[in-house]
Amino acid sequence: MDTWQRRTGYYVLALGGIMLGYALLYHWAMATFEGIDRGFLRSVQIVVETFTTTGFGSDSSSWDSWQSLLLVIVMDLTGVVLIFLALPVLLFPLFEETISTTPPTEVEEVEDHVLICSYSARIRMLIDELDVLDVPYVVVEPDRDRAVELIESNVEVVHGDPESTATLEGAHLESARALVADVDDSTNASIVLTAKATDPSVPCLTFVEDPDIASYHRYAGADHVFSPRHLIGESLANKVTTGISTEVGDAVEIGEDFEIVELPVLAGSELVGETIAESGIRERTGANVIGAWFRGEFVSPPSPDARIDEQTILLVAGHERQLGILKEMTLSEKRRRKRGEVIVCGHGEVGSTVRERMVEDGVPCTTVDVDEGEHVDIVGDVTEKSVLRDAGIDDASTIILALASDTMTIFATLVVRDLNPEIEIIARADETESVRKLYQAGADYVLALATVSGRMLASTIFEEDVISYDKQVEVVRFEARSLAGRTLTGADIRAETGCTVIAVEREGEVITDLDPDFRIEPGDDVIVAGPDENITAFAARYD
Repeated sequence: MDTWQRRTGYYVLALGGIMLGYALLYHWAMATFEGIDRGFLRSVQIVVETFTTTGFGSDSSSWDSWQSLLLVIVMDLTGVVLIFLALPVLLFPLFEETISTTPPTEVEEVEDHVLICSYSARIRMLIDELDVLDVPYVVVEPDRDRAVELIESNVEVVHGDPESTATLEGAHLESARALVADVDDSTNASIVLTAKATDPSVPCLTFVEDPDIASYHRYAGADHVFSPRHLIGESLANKVTTGISTEVGDAVEIGEDFEIVELPVLAGSELVGETIAESGIRERTGANVIGAWFRGEFVSPPSPDARIDEQTILLVAGHERQLGILKEMTLSEKRRRKRGEVIVCGHGEVGSTVRERMVEDGVPCTTVDVDEGEHVDIVGDVTEKSVLRDAGIDDASTIILALASDTMTIFATLVVRDLNPEIEIIARADETESVRKLYQAGADYVLALATVSGRMLASTIFEEDVISYDKQVEVVRFEARSLAGRTLTGADIRAETGCTVIAVEREGEVITDLDPDFRIEPGDDVIVAGPDENITAFAARYD
């Protein structure tokens, strides 16, 4: 029974009970106060007339006592209230349901698609990746209203129970390249069992909020089980090395001894205050600056007149030796002397994962949380200055904000930046919309949970197609297609799409030394870097 039918049933029962009560009361009142013995059916008729106003007043000549008049007034008001109550509760929803979009329960024939069970922020990021790679998908959404919203947003949707064999067959599970389950921990396992019973060969990927139950998903048949908070904790821990080490880490390998990496420019660095042109990065190191984040806004390519400050993140490509030289230039003398004072704020799954990595790597750290715990060093609110001072904010080189609330993370960033302008702030965000706010508040590096999760899925499903998933930008490999036969100057890819060609793979060899007259040949794979919207523009233009 759907919501409208259940609601209507309750309303009818309540209305019948109220009218029956009033009929009994009216029958008694007429006999007691007016001395008239009305039959019970006649009393019911009067109540119905009063409630519906269809024959109001047929018995009015008999109402002489104030008690009878008061009873009729109360019946009048009750009838009006019940009529107006029926409009928003029953009639309006019925009207909306009649004229609203009806989501389909199956789709037309589709092959080699990704079957996605339920919609979420990280699924939205996955769909962005699928759109870039021109891969079809079908979302199975159990919530009807959400399914309608997705249809209106041009998302391919099937409305139904993802645990049902009929629903999965309606979404053509048998021809899917993979199934992704992202409902909740127990439902995801049930979906995998249904999918494997329907088609044992389909690869199944699931999410778990509680990493302790990942083994149950594998028992159910899941091929890959992801814990996004554990993953983002690992990614945040990897970023710590950019603040306490002169080694280049967390790079994406493009070819042998050629990498692309993001390098935050730290307060006190020799680059702070200089423009891209004045820095002479290309001339001094040989590395290419292919993009830069200026206070949360990505620019590719950056203008030669763009000024570097302590919140700039350079996206550079080059050989390991070249990147090592540039990394030295991005560090401050104060940071070089500090070899590991790290504060981890929050000891949930993300924070505890960061702390474990710090311990494994021999990096001393102090953990702060509002609740006491085995590995919590300081108990308190990280938005309070006294708590941060107790944690050693004045002498720390890096602080990692792994808090459960984006609002609290933003506020904590403001407090930390005020207390220590030189500290490196690395933050976790649940919502992608919070990333820009965190950069504006003073964070040096931000990772969004939805972004990391979505790209991780795409990286798993397509292996080498999506090279990185925890970067601020994407590095994607495309077939040359319509670029074949054109030079880099002639295609003018940067001006047309905002993406940068960083390498070309030809017959198994990765070519990284690309001059403006380099000609792309049929069969080449082009490796490009850029933010999501620019990658999408590249895929659409050079399909």
